[in-house]
Amino acid sequence: MSDRLDVVVIGGGIVGLSTALHLLERRPELRLAVLEKEPELASHQSGHNSGVLHAGLYYRPGSLKARLCREGKLELERFADEHGIPYAHRGKVVVALDESELPRLAELERRGAENGVEGLRAVGPDELRELEPHAAGIRALHSPKTGVIDFRRVALAYADDVRACGGEILTGREVTAIRSAGGAREIATSAGPVETRAVVACAGLRSDRVAAMTGSAPRDHRIVPFRGDYYTLKPEARRLVNGLVYPVPDPTYPFLGVHFTRQIDGGVVAGPNAVLALAREGYRRTDVSAHDVAEVLAFPGFWRLAARNLRMGALEAWRDAVKPAFVRELQRYVPEISADDVDFGPSGVRGQALARDGSLADDFLLEEAPGVLHVLNAPSPAATASPAIGRYLAEQAVDRFFADGG
Repeated sequence: MSDRLDVVVIGGGIVGLSTALHLLERRPELRLAVLEKEPELASHQSGHNSGVLHAGLYYRPGSLKARLCREGKLELERFADEHGIPYAHRGKVVVALDESELPRLAELERRGAENGVEGLRAVGPDELRELEPHAAGIRALHSPKTGVIDFRRVALAYADDVRACGGEILTGREVTAIRSAGGAREIATSAGPVETRAVVACAGLRSDRVAAMTGSAPRDHRIVPFRGDYYTLKPEARRLVNGLVYPVPDPTYPFLGVHFTRQIDGGVVAGPNAVLALAREGYRRTDVSAHDVAEVLAFPGFWRLAARNLRMGALEAWRDAVKPAFVRELQRYVPEISADDVDFGPSGVRGQALARDGSLADDFLLEEAPGVLHVLNAPSPAATASPAIGRYLAEQAVDRFFADGG
């Protein structure tokens, strides 16, 4: 590794690796390294997800999410074509089960149209049965260009390109402190110090803690981990789902709800639910970190969120613990599914920025400190949007830290 670097990217997930690649493409002369605390890249959110290539249906028009998702999806598909990474446009239906959901479905259609979702249209029950013969519903939105891909494979391809552009990727390098030292940043890691002119922190589930190392962690936000468990349809039951089947989202509830996804390998997962994870990187129900739990419980925003979603939170916890309850939720959308058709697993943990008032940050969230750019909130659709997010962050970093050409 160089004695002194120009820029360090903290975090070897899909956003950090895309950012590193765009930095090197924009400024090939930069001495750059990616620091990842795990022994392997893309070990957390980038490698624990359902693999959906989002078309941009849900996001507030004009938001960074809406713009970067739309741009990023097109760029990611081009990147996949160039690197031989398979993806498929399975198509998604968002189904209304009864008339009470139709106004929300209409609002979702309006939002999707404003976001430029390609091919989006409303379908009646007959056409819904043609698309998804086993799905329930009286009306649906069909997004034909919603797709699936292996995001971990994408992240590893980014890493290969970073190396090919002269960047270094250092695994097993947990960042423990960031200090200013004579116009540079000295980063203490578990494998020794690193000195750099600038830092872009894409630390995912630990983004607020890394931000706190530079004194820039926002007082009004904290990362709260939510675990999502999936069930996997057994091979003989996969015929029940052709593509992706989603519920109409409830705006009073912060997550999308249980849905079905036929993945790039042909397998079908059902879920996730959303329960508080008892460890930031706790993928099993038995994973508990006393420090992580205490940190969540000490944050007033968590209690405000819990109070507003008490009934739904209790239902999610019940469905997480009781398989028949989870299956009953699945049966609302695909009635033929039985408990014998599904096996438990896999799971993921979503790092979500939660505000002090109990609201969830609904857009990508950035924060700046001297010589450091922090990505504090990058939930879904960050993987889909990763090429556009990486380009955006690289532009921000170059403008802030290297505008003088140095």
